[in-house]
Amino acid sequence: MFGWGKKTQPGFQSIFGFPVAYEVSVGAVIFRRVENRIEYLLLRYPHGHWDYVKGHIEAGETQEETLRRETAEESGIKHIEVVKGFRKYTRYFYTAKGTELVKRKRSGKGIWIFKTVYFYLAEAIDSNIAISEEHTGFAWLPFEEAISKLTFPAAKNILESAHAFLKK
Repeated sequence: MFGWGKKTQPGFQSIFGFPVAYEVSVGAVIFRRVENRIEYLLLRYPHGHWDYVKGHIEAGETQEETLRRETAEESGIKHIEVVKGFRKYTRYFYTAKGTELVKRKRSGKGIWIFKTVYFYLAEAIDSNIAISEEHTGFAWLPFEEAISKLTFPAAKNILESAHAFLKK
């Protein structure tokens, strides 16, 4: 019915005849301790939204390996300590835009993406930032400021969970 579940090519489903890609990414709620408070790292993306470090799992990588690689690539932070016992996820659907749209069309990938992102909590051992070309800015913020700066409700929920976990 309506193409739901109909295979069009490996890794794609079809909705109303249009290819939809299903992707899994890994993200990190990065924090540091400054005196008696916790600060969270937020990255500003080119479309103007604020969010966390996150990216695709590459072939053969575990989620933790992806977490460490993406943290280093996107923020420049090479030393993190992953907090055991915290793992949350969010799912969303979006249409590729800008350079992602161009790359997807060129490689024959679907421009409609259903994505699951698994988030971990990680403490920055070093906090020297060198953001990638994927971002236009960054901020280390205490919880109250970080929660108000985050753009998407799902990101706010993840931060609330992470902050409550650290307060235990």
